[in-house]
Parts: sequence; C-alpha cells; structure tokens
Amino acid sequence: MSATRTAILLAGLTGLFLAIGYLLGGEQGMIIALVLAAATNVFAYWNSDKMILRMYGAQEVDAHTAPELYGLVEQLSRRASLPMPKVYIMNEAQPNAFATGRDPNHGAVAVTTGLLHMLNHQELAGVIAHELAHIKNRDTLIMTVSATLAGAISGVANIFMFSNMFGGNREGGGPNPIFAMLIMVLGPLAAMLVQMAISRTREYGADRSGAEICGHPLWLASALQKLQAGAQRIASPVADTHPATAHLFIVNPLHGGAVAGLFRTHPATEDRVRALRELAARTGQSGPWG
Repeated sequence: MSATRTAILLAGLTGLFLAIGYLLGGEQGMIIALVLAAATNVFAYWNSDKMILRMYGAQEVDAHTAPELYGLVEQLSRRASLPMPKVYIMNEAQPNAFATGRDPNHGAVAVTTGLLHMLNHQELAGVIAHELAHIKNRDTLIMTVSATLAGAISGVANIFMFSNMFGGNREGGGPNPIFAMLIMVLGPLAAMLVQMAISRTREYGADRSGAEICGHPLWLASALQKLQAGAQRIASPVADTHPATAHLFIVNPLHGGAVAGLFRTHPATEDRVRALRELAARTGQSGPWG
C-alpha cells in the first residue's frame, strides 16, 4: 500500500470520528470527539507499546537470557539498517509474533514461546525480518493510530448513546434514539473496516520487505504456513479477550470462528504465501545465508 493511500484511509477514519461526534452531539459533539481523538492519540503515541507488551505478559530478553533469538534479531537489524530493537518473549503456546514502537529508535519485537518451539532457524529469520520490516516502514505507529481511533469511535458512540438514554434532551438537539443506536453500531463497524484495509495491505508490504531483509522469500512463506496452522489449533486467550489487538500479529491470533471472521485483519495466508513464491521466482532465493 502506498503512503498516500494509507494517509487517505487514516484521514477518512479521523473524519468519520468527527462526523459521528457531530451527528450524535452537534457542534459540541464534534468538539468532544476532536478533543478525545487528540488525547487518545497522544497517549497511544507514547504508551501503546508498553501497554500491549504488558497486556501479553511479554518479558524482555538479552544476549545472555536468549542468545540465539537476540543474536538473530541483532544480525537482521544490521541488514535492515535499523537500531537494535528490544526483544521480548511471551509465554504463549500459540505460535505468533508482533512488532511495536512509535519509531525505529523505539522498536520492539515480541515472539511467543510457541513460535520458538515450532519454527526452525531459517523460518524464525523470516518472521523476525517481517517484524523488522514493520518497524522500518513505521507500520507500528500507523497501526496504533488506526486502532486507537477505531476504539475511540466506539467510545464516543457509547458516550452519546447513554447520554441520550439517560437525561438526553431531544428538543435540545439530541439525536433520535434509533438514529443514535444505528450510529453506535455502524460507526465502529465502518472504523473497523478502514482499520482492516490498512492492516491487510501493510502485511503484504512487510512480507515483501521482510523477504528482502533476510534474502529468502520462501523462509517466510514456510513460516506463515506453520504459524497459520498452529494458530488455528491453539488458542490465544489474551487475544480472544482483546480482539482489537489482532492486527498487530503476523497471523490472526483469534480462535473463535465467528469472532475471528469478524476481526479478520490479515490477508489470507495462502495469498501471502503465493505472493512470496512469486517474489522468489522473480528474484531467486540466493542471499547472504544461502
């Protein structure tokens, strides 16, 4: 996805946020929505990485506590011309990984114990390279902003819905209760669709850039197939409790059939694998470790 298209989608998400505030509360509602959007984004910019890592119980490791993983991240970071990110391990059986951080100087890569047990060294390199690509492309900040705005839209809709139900005054400009309820449902749904559009296309970009970083597109393709199969078999209780975080992971961590479909933030794994195989066919697989 081009930077222009991403900017348009984020602008649309912001516009939707303000429009819902206006429809539910007039000019005052739009002002409240604007203030809330600014406050949540400032908070997310500085604290979202810490929040998500704490949510998943991620523990920071170093060259002494996890030498193989840390060394691999260090090597690939040099190849990507990135500062060394912090490295975390999550004690989760589901094989998965994500990257976070507001910019490359504050990046972090987190992997689950399930991923470390399932993948070989080459496949692990493909996954780490994919996450470093997210950091290099500054996707982590974009995804945080989109997730924060989507969540804030739900918050604004709920605030004005309850305000209308308890003490609202229709004569004073409040919306019709049925109309307010429709906005409460359709607004967050529209925000989620925009968020998913950003997330899905960003995954393709990180797959391509990650393959370039590690030098072998098929390493990541093999890893994706294993991770998808593992995620389907093994639940992630934290992700199922916080489905809005699903877009951060390399494969969809959600394990409930209906819920997983509703929050599908990733392209189909078979499409990603196909694109990586096509890339391998065009460029070959020879690389520094080949």
